[in-house]
Amino acid sequence: MATQLKTATSTQTKNYSGQALPTGPAAAAILSGAIGIAVFGLMTTGAVLSEGLKNFLNWYNPSGPLVGKAGIGILAWLVSWAILNNMWKEKDVALPKVVTWSAILILVGLALTFPPIFEAFE
Repeated sequence: MATQLKTATSTQTKNYSGQALPTGPAAAAILSGAIGIAVFGLMTTGAVLSEGLKNFLNWYNPSGPLVGKAGIGILAWLVSWAILNNMWKEKDVALPKVVTWSAILILVGLALTFPPIFEAFE
């Protein structure tokens, strides 16, 4: 009777010398993008709720607070990417958990940018 051997398939990416690369930098990039989207959504809803925040985000009069919303979202993305990448650059991170949390943050951020949702808070 022939014995069948099952070989484990690796999901890790390897560099040119065959060493496994850590998943931390990729996880940091994914999660930080989701954080930026969530912050953009919060700024959109916040500008509707607070006249002071709306005025603070008005960095360029012809476009209104949109430039400030995008600027704060981009700043949140860059800062969170720098922090997470520094924390995780040599580590293997559970990518399914990061992707799940990223999807949740993206959905929340996108939902908060739709007028029927943020107008409900007015």
